[in-house]
Amino acid sequence: MLKTSFFPRKLSSVPIVNARGVGPIHIKASRTKMELSITRPDDWHLHLRDGELLEAVVPHSSYHFGRAIIMPNLKPPITTTSAAVAYRQSILKALPENSDFTPLMTLYLTDTTSPSEIKLARESGVVFAVKLYPAGATTNSQDGVTDLFGKCLPVLEEMVKQNMPLLVHGEVTSPDVDVFDREKVFIDTVLSPLIQKFPQLKVVMEHITTKDAADFVESCDEGFVAATVTPQHLVLNRNSLFQGGLQPHNYCLPVLKREIHRQAIVSAVTSGSKRFFLGTDSAPHERSKKECPCGCAGIYNSPVALSVYAKVFEQAGALDKLEAFTSFNGPDFYGLPRNTSKIKLSKTPWKVPRSFSFTWGDIVPMFAGETLEWLPSPL
Repeated sequence: MLKTSFFPRKLSSVPIVNARGVGPIHIKASRTKMELSITRPDDWHLHLRDGELLEAVVPHSSYHFGRAIIMPNLKPPITTTSAAVAYRQSILKALPENSDFTPLMTLYLTDTTSPSEIKLARESGVVFAVKLYPAGATTNSQDGVTDLFGKCLPVLEEMVKQNMPLLVHGEVTSPDVDVFDREKVFIDTVLSPLIQKFPQLKVVMEHITTKDAADFVESCDEGFVAATVTPQHLVLNRNSLFQGGLQPHNYCLPVLKREIHRQAIVSAVTSGSKRFFLGTDSAPHERSKKECPCGCAGIYNSPVALSVYAKVFEQAGALDKLEAFTSFNGPDFYGLPRNTSKIKLSKTPWKVPRSFSFTWGDIVPMFAGETLEWLPSPL
């Protein structure tokens, strides 16, 4: 667990009405410090892996977040309800003592997933969504869907009946399409036709990276199409892959895009729109699997995510909208209750560890060794 501490000072309280108008975000300010009290956030897109890696990273997420949508792209993938139940038990077993973190499980959609499996998933009470990976799109996606409209229509119809959200990795995988254009092409050729065919299907476009995606989500019916947004796609652009040499720890999929896209996503997220919510896509890999001739895609950001989001909203002059993005929009879309506990974000500089070391290797976090400005802690 990331451990930090600070000494609070006596500060004046200034209430600011939040983006939902449901109560004040309590902000304390002085010449040296600012504090925000917000409803405990959830992470609507998280990779916890399994085995030793799971045990290493779950304390960071459980420290900051109340719940998380857990991605199913393990080896082998989580394709059945029974496998999701077993994986959930592994996560609960790995949690720190007295943690109340709740993993929300997902199924990995394949060409052979059956409608009956969707019914089982809904009846289980622990599976909350189904994840679409186009085959070959990202880490452990080789078992993903090869023909969505040809092989998965009965499953999609059942998902509408069960009100089960489809979580979409929004990239085509054709080698003829430039890697920086794969999200836009996916919207045009897959996502838009899908929504037209199933207008009552709840869809989350995961980890959006382009202006095209932000505009598309805004154009859809509210309550049926939404998007998660990662810390990295809010603060990094594709230059971050190459500045000072190749930067493997900034490599993720979907890959970072041009600055104009980053700015568009920041504008969408900080606008107060209910269609966007927090999803870190935190994706840990052992250092040797990142710093190698064929490095894995994924940024480990769980220890720093809330600090980064707070900075983005502060710079946009939108701290009053931060709580809705981190804590309200996600559960509202999924039809789940909002958390009742609170966390505190203090304007207190803290240094990110250069790595987290274990007997089997190191994990390098996002912004390793750098100083961040916002420090989250439970209340």
